[in-house]
Amino acid sequence: MKLQPDKSNAPTINAYDRAWIEVNGVRHTQSLAVSSLPNLSSSTWATGHFEALGSSDFSPWAQSGAELVLFGSGQTLRFAKPQWLQDLIMRGIGVETMDTAAACRTYNILASEGRKVVALLLIES
Repeated sequence: MKLQPDKSNAPTINAYDRAWIEVNGVRHTQSLAVSSLPNLSSSTWATGHFEALGSSDFSPWAQSGAELVLFGSGQTLRFAKPQWLQDLIMRGIGVETMDTAAACRTYNILASEGRKVVALLLIES
């Protein structure tokens, strides 16, 4: 049996550190959203502070067409308040919270499988 590597046109997270994330060879130093959906590109997302997040940072993704949103909460695991995620939950979109490094790795795996996933990655300034 011949095995073929998964091919994906989705952006790939190449590397990350506490102060930056590299997507398709471009280094980002601000929080960003990375999407495997063809109609969405990587973009700056939210602020650089967990305490400043709110529902307006999560609600727009409820209409993205994603089946799963990964929330990378920074260097430590911190859960989003339920009211921040209400629009996602109401649309049946799964939400997983993990630290940003774990969210980067998980995004790459899911995107390579062809899943409709958005990673909201907090880079704390």
